Amino acid sequence: MKKLIPVILCAAALFSLAACGRERVLWKDISTGDFTEFYYTVSSSTYPPEFQRYRFYSENGEVYFYHETREGDHWPLTEADVTASGTLKLSDGQKTAFFAALEGGTVTARDESADSGGSGPWLYIYWNGDKAKYQKYSFADYGAQSKFLELCLELKALS
Repeated sequence: MKKLIPVILCAAALFSLAACGRERVLWKDISTGDFTEFYYTVSSSTYPPEFQRYRFYSENGEVYFYHETREGDHWPLTEADVTASGTLKLSDGQKTAFFAALEGGTVTARDESADSGGSGPWLYIYWNGDKAKYQKYSFADYGAQSKFLELCLELKALS
């Protein structure tokens, strides 16, 4: 029995670490009422460089959409290179479509990585209760991501 105690303690510690680092599922573990911001950003240094950001955010009980496109012949593209941007307050139907596109996606802890360097997309969600840790978002599947991008193009045309 004495030989089993370290094994049991080690297993308990590993289980505890795994439970603390678990992913959260939208809108199961995180409710729509806790949503504050969502960012979808693509940025590439290829020639020509590209930058596209979609931001959804909650303010005074309303949900808004913001988009920003940067274009130029140099890297990095800065705010001086913004060629299109706009903001739109979402209707109830648009808000429902946005939440549906994110539903079932997962949120995990941010991780610092020196080997990231890709063009994205980088996806981050902010929500009440995240304590600046669980913010890295992944779509449930490719279909959900496609629906999200279609919605963004529709909203971009309206803003």
